[in-house]
Amino acid sequence: MLGELFRRGEREAADALIDEGSRAENEGHRADACACYRRAVDVAPRYARAHLNLGIALEAMGDASGAIASFEAALAHDPGDPYASYNLAKLRYTAGELAEAERLLERSLKQRPDFPEALVLAGCVLAAQGRPQDALAHFDGALRTRPGDFGTLYHQAKALRSLQRLPEARAALEQALTLDPANVDAHAALADVLTAQGDRTGAIAALEAVLAKRPDWADALYNYGCVLRKQQRLQDAAEAFRRALTIEPRHARAYQMLGGVLLAQSLTNEALELYREARLRCPNDEGLASAELFALLCAEDIPEEERFERHVAAGRELERAHPPRVAAFRNTRDPERRLRIGYVSADLCYHVISLQMLAVLEHHDRAAFEVHCYSSTEAPDSYTQALQARADVWRAWPTLDEDAMAQAIAADGIDVLVDLAGHSSIAHLAVMAQRPAPVQATWIGYLSTTGLSRIDYRISDPVADPIGLTERYHTETIVRLPRTQWCWRPFVTPGHATHPPCVQNGYATFGSFHGAMKLAPGMRRRWAEILARVPGARFISIGVPAGRAQNELVRDLGIPRERITLVPYVAIQDYMRWYDAVDIILDTAPYSGANTTCDALFMGVPVITAPGVRTASRSAASILSAAGLTEFICDGGDDYVKRAVQLAAEPERLVALRGALRARLKASPIMDEPGFTRDLEAAYRRMWTRWCEGPAPAG
Repeated sequence: MLGELFRRGEREAADALIDEGSRAENEGHRADACACYRRAVDVAPRYARAHLNLGIALEAMGDASGAIASFEAALAHDPGDPYASYNLAKLRYTAGELAEAERLLERSLKQRPDFPEALVLAGCVLAAQGRPQDALAHFDGALRTRPGDFGTLYHQAKALRSLQRLPEARAALEQALTLDPANVDAHAALADVLTAQGDRTGAIAALEAVLAKRPDWADALYNYGCVLRKQQRLQDAAEAFRRALTIEPRHARAYQMLGGVLLAQSLTNEALELYREARLRCPNDEGLASAELFALLCAEDIPEEERFERHVAAGRELERAHPPRVAAFRNTRDPERRLRIGYVSADLCYHVISLQMLAVLEHHDRAAFEVHCYSSTEAPDSYTQALQARADVWRAWPTLDEDAMAQAIAADGIDVLVDLAGHSSIAHLAVMAQRPAPVQATWIGYLSTTGLSRIDYRISDPVADPIGLTERYHTETIVRLPRTQWCWRPFVTPGHATHPPCVQNGYATFGSFHGAMKLAPGMRRRWAEILARVPGARFISIGVPAGRAQNELVRDLGIPRERITLVPYVAIQDYMRWYDAVDIILDTAPYSGANTTCDALFMGVPVITAPGVRTASRSAASILSAAGLTEFICDGGDDYVKRAVQLAAEPERLVALRGALRARLKASPIMDEPGFTRDLEAAYRRMWTRWCEGPAPAG
């Protein structure tokens, strides 16, 4: 009895000190408050409330280690105290100790299920562990307790965004902004959601609201530049990226995107110079390295040997940074069994890759192949849904985690893993470098070597990579499909004009529907020569942005401005209709056209090309050969000019081609989707058989 009275007296004295400390804290005197709480602990060392208040004050003073000790002391004396568990969980979460934070929050919520702060923190902990669906349940619980809480709505929106539940994420952020209209983090998160929804105008407005309050936020400037680039406001985008780099000189993604803007303006040499500077500031950034290698495909004055050596060096660095994940593969070495094929891409959405993949996924022999897709698409759309519906297993990684992706691929037991991007787009080569599958290949997205020794094969065809021509520029073994590496279907299928425009116009119209990055100076000089030799000729360019790129193209073509039509990027229906205004498409070099070549043939327009040694220069030749149109494949630049001039003088031939080319393309291996898929599957089976017959690898 005396002991109980003594403890009660201790606690009453401690409570008085705690009240005194609370008053000091409310008046902003944190040091005095801490002193009061320490005296309370001294008076009642076994009183959990005293330790709890001291911990909260120490945390506010920035003494995390002292706060942790106090919260642990509080729990030692009262293990069921939900507030001590919650406050200690906060510090564990901040320190990245997510599993311990989760355990403490479970304890806290067991004692007080309606504890809103603990529910929100538990949601944040789960989201940080990649469990957004579990996180949402906690955020929903917190909102039932406090319906109009800004922080809860903000974190709920972030979880919804990661689950691609974009309309709900947008609604949550818009509600949050009614509570705190000036919050820059919420505006930035809303901009991200709007971008993913394709609402670029709304995203720009949200980012401008952010930058009005925080003009020195480099990441916001970067995001602003990205949206402006998608809007084809390239000069504004470049300015945003340069401002971001002024604030944060080692912002690798800003360098990468600025280089992409320069390429989109046909400023290849400037892009390469920028990447050289970026390499000095960000020497280990893999995305920058891939962007620079992609730019090299557009450079006409880089020797093939140097370009290859640069790829090999980059591949070596990737493999050094990402060692093999599997010590020994357990895949059953049976050449005839059903194989698991894995496709890795960030472009499984509205993108030319999707159309090829749709055809393949629709025609894969499911008795012989199980198809897994690993998608890091940032903005899924109807094409994503169509692909997902045709895959046996679909794994989405909207926030690319290369280690986690490689781990999932290894756990899925993939037999043949196929990369669809190489160094283009969002590269997944860090995944491939970890060799999560025993057989690895790259196909279609990057018409060159990756430089990785751990990618065994690059899938091609006999024209894009003739035997004896390009092997020495590859770290991979080239696997040539017997007919073509292309499996093409159009985005839209409009009818086309029955006659070429020269019949009515009385003059020939040449065209280029390629991006500005492919319009190398040497190619423009050839075009100028063609236009000079064809009386009254016109030229139409689709896809070159306004500004410097268009101005320099006009200058280099050398004909009166009124004979040149320049149209920036247009919607797909309008893009296809423009082929009706063209008699002859002029291909580019050293980076040739692929899908644009198929588009032109589908619309009845012939394409003139002059392939070189570089694989990327041979895509149009590969397509024309598969379509039986080898007469348009030229032997060098002089022959290219000669044949273009000759064809412009043959209107009857152009009339015949206008009526025949679509049928020729449809009858070709390029549009034989079942046949192409069988060829591709046979290649997979050969790769697999070779692995089965080889020695057991170390991974």
